[in-house]
Amino acid sequence: MMDALTLFGLFAVTAMLVTYALEDRSHWFVLVFAVSCALGSVYGFLQGAWPFGVVEAIWAVVALRRWHLRPR
Repeated sequence: MMDALTLFGLFAVTAMLVTYALEDRSHWFVLVFAVSCALGSVYGFLQGAWPFGVVEAIWAVVALRRWHLRPR
């Protein structure tokens, strides 16, 4: 069985993978990718893997910037 934290992490990284693959279809996928990265960051910190949490937080900021600069 998986605990709640592991399920949360699985959800976050699965959402990251799916939305990254679909980014070319809509600018909204870029935004959801940024949110997924933020969730991955939260997971990393909650799990105690702070380097993963920091890197995912940086990815979230980069993705938000890409979403903001992307033509609608």
